[in-house]
Amino acid sequence: MKIDGIDKIIIKRLVKDARTPVLSIAREVGISGAAIHQRLRKLEKSELIDGYRMIINPKSLGYTTTAFVGVFLDSSSLYSSAIKRLKDIPEVVESHYTTGNYAVFIKILCKNNEDLMHLLNKDIQSIKGVSRTETFISLDQQIDRQITI
Repeated sequence: MKIDGIDKIIIKRLVKDARTPVLSIAREVGISGAAIHQRLRKLEKSELIDGYRMIINPKSLGYTTTAFVGVFLDSSSLYSSAIKRLKDIPEVVESHYTTGNYAVFIKILCKNNEDLMHLLNKDIQSIKGVSRTETFISLDQQIDRQITI
């Protein structure tokens, strides 16, 4: 996918603030709002733009504990069924099939450490095929960004 300078400006403005009015971007680059919409459709079709979403601050809802959990499976053949069960746990917000020690590496959000312990013991470790877990609690997040264009 080739992108030109105008595409880069459009992407940078919308990554910085997805609510930036199209007409504001159009004025900045010197083309019509319709041309901006056309370029956005092209970028979406090429799958360079993966989607648009609102980001909720989990702390404002009381989710003060962020943890990363390495999940060990008895067998890699249990991956699909384990992921299916993990998808049913709302606190699991990311999962990655990885190389290395863990079969699956997940990110979870919890209200506190007690909720984390309950989630690990009752929900995650009870999944068929999960042999054990290793948990890392995040003390602070310093970087949260997308890849730059």
